[in-house]
Formats: sequence, structure tokens, C-alpha cells
Amino acid sequence: MTFDKIAEFEQALGELTGAPFVVMTDCCTHALELCLRYDHVHHCQFTAYTYLSVPMTLHKLDISYDLLDETWTGEYQLKGTRIWDSARLLQKGMYRTGQMQCLSFGHSKPLDIGRGGAILLDDAQAYQKLIRQRSDGRDLSISPWETQKVFEIGYHYRPTIEEAVRALEILPTVDQEPKYKEYPDLRKIIIE
Repeated sequence: MTFDKIAEFEQALGELTGAPFVVMTDCCTHALELCLRYDHVHHCQFTAYTYLSVPMTLHKLDISYDLLDETWTGEYQLKGTRIWDSARLLQKGMYRTGQMQCLSFGHSKPLDIGRGGAILLDDAQAYQKLIRQRSDGRDLSISPWETQKVFEIGYHYRPTIEEAVRALEILPTVDQEPKYKEYPDLRKIIIE
């Protein structure tokens, strides 16, 4: 198996969603983190009813935020940014021009492979940077990796080849109905 399977899944996901570029990651939280880092976000607003990893990531990145009293199904926008948490949505033609939409392939998500995520985008410059960042700063066209001499900061957020193969297998059968989950009000917790 090679990294070609990851690229093959990214292409298939782009065709389904209408996104010109797709970056598969190891999880939605890391997809969000890469987008937040790329866009140098300093502040945003989003629903108080989401998974705990979202505010945890913002704390890690020292990004201030306000939690809003808004419910959602399928996806919500981090207001003040072009970034969407689309963890519970996967539909034909769902991509929004000029945006970065982050998907989850975890349990109870539309494409349930147990783990994984992706970024949908149309920004070619962002794509080139994010595709390397998710793979430890590596240029995957250079093999063996030890022959690459210059690395930008990267993160170990690459999915496994096996996850890409599984995602390719079940992508044609995805239930395209937006998923709803009742999350607790994060305004009632303390993150230290």
C-alpha cells in the first residue's frame, strides 16, 4: 500500500462534495486545528453545544472565543472565520465556495470508519501548505523522506492508508442525512 490510497480517497471525496481540494487528516479536531493555524485566527464565536475538543483546541492555540446559544444539525460555522465544523454532515455538493469545511469520520458520523477527518477547500495555496503540514511537513512526492532537506513546521496528523482504503469502500454508501447529536452546554464547564 502507498500514500496513493489517501490521495485516491481525497479525490473521490472532492468529487462527491464539490470541493476542488481535500486534505484527509487523522481526525476532525486536527483538521480544525490546521485551518485555525493557517488562517491565524485570534478570535471566533461558535455554538456552546458542540464536542469538548473544539474549545480545548482553541485553548491550546491561545485563541479567544465566545460561546453562542445556537443549536445545529450537521455543521456550524466558527463565526468570524471561513472555517466550518462539518463533523456530522457529508452530502453531495455540500462544499461552500471560499470556505474550509472540516469533516469527521469517527463513530456515529456519516462516514463511520472509526477515526479520521478531512478539510474541504478551494484555496490552492492553503491546500499545498495543509497537505504537507498534516504529514510532519513532508513533501510526499519525495521518497525516501530522509532526502527532503527543508521542512516547514508540520504535525503528525496524517491518516493511515488502511483508513483511506476503508473510507473508499464505504463512501458510495454514505447516508447523506445530516446527523444530530445533543451536546451539553459547554458554558457550564470549566477548562483549566
